[in-house]
Amino acid sequence: MTTTRQATGTTTGAETMDNYGTSGWTGWIVFAGVMMLMMGAFHVIQGLVALFQDTYYLVGQEGLVVQVDYTTWGWVHTILGAVVILAGVALLAGQMWARIVAIILAFGSALVNIAFLGAYPLWSLTMIAIDVLVIYAVTMHGKEMKPMTTSRATSVEE
Repeated sequence: MTTTRQATGTTTGAETMDNYGTSGWTGWIVFAGVMMLMMGAFHVIQGLVALFQDTYYLVGQEGLVVQVDYTTWGWVHTILGAVVILAGVALLAGQMWARIVAIILAFGSALVNIAFLGAYPLWSLTMIAIDVLVIYAVTMHGKEMKPMTTSRATSVEE
């Protein structure tokens, strides 16, 4: 049996909730978790390229917004990527702390990519767009995962 919240006398599929209090919007959190896994992997790849083949990028280190060598950028991207992957896994598991960490990491990722914009513009803009989508999904629909994880724990106990 499903219950429906009504806003000004209308209902949509997104407002239909199941017996556990979750709605179709939980898909946004799954989306954010998967995007974080991808974003983390992309950061690791970008970091490894910066570490092992710094001539790949369009400009030298003097053309970057923050003028540090590519080895430093490589480590920043690799470590940030690994942390983002771990947070994405926790977000998919429905952890509350992962929502907060996801927002902080996506914001940090966007800042890092703004600083890296001169080296590889198209890639950095793509990463910034993914960051914005993750922030939107987690801030707007993150609370919907809590009933889902609570219901899983309840159903396991029964």
